[in-house]
Amino acid sequence: MNPGAKKWTLRRYLVAGVLVWLPILATIWVVSFMLHIMDRTLLLLPAAYRPEAVVGFALPGLGALFALVVVLLTGLLVTNLIGRRLIVWGEDLLNRIPVVRSVYGGVKSFAESVFSQSNSFRKVVMVEYPRAGAWSIGFMTSENMPEISQRLGEQHVCVYISSALNATAGYLVVLPRSQVVELDMSVDAAMKMIITCGVVVPVAPPVERAQLAKPAA
Repeated sequence: MNPGAKKWTLRRYLVAGVLVWLPILATIWVVSFMLHIMDRTLLLLPAAYRPEAVVGFALPGLGALFALVVVLLTGLLVTNLIGRRLIVWGEDLLNRIPVVRSVYGGVKSFAESVFSQSNSFRKVVMVEYPRAGAWSIGFMTSENMPEISQRLGEQHVCVYISSALNATAGYLVVLPRSQVVELDMSVDAAMKMIITCGVVVPVAPPVERAQLAKPAA
């Protein structure tokens, strides 16, 4: 056998093996990390009621169940009249603390925007950034910027552009609505494309593929 061909075959096997194990190991690591964080919620229980004291050893994953119960009970509490009053009183107290009110208010506004029925992070768009002719994939986070739109005389929107490999870091840009191109791409597909640095590209719909395949006139 040709040594070059043998080397290429070994490389192909190695790459195929990496493509199988890398997603599996990454998934195991992320899930294990999340379970470890959730297990920390067991510290809210008295020492006598923790798994180590009851059964004599730790039970991984029990914290996730406990966290789910805590979240459900909290939601049940805040949906009644007494719970809403307690929340209002607690928020009023937090808003009196200079640094805490900024952090709490920002996180609350972000959470309400993401988990509400608004269009935040539900529209994948394409904008010319960081220069004309260079396009970036982003997410439209707000279509209503009244003050900026009034001052500039044109409707402006907010677009969040994620960094490759690290989707939690990125840039927030305010652009004229006319310069934003909406895509028929799902948020999940866009996130995969960004995280993989464009290696995983969503497949175009059949109609668009047919149009792209046509030779230019």
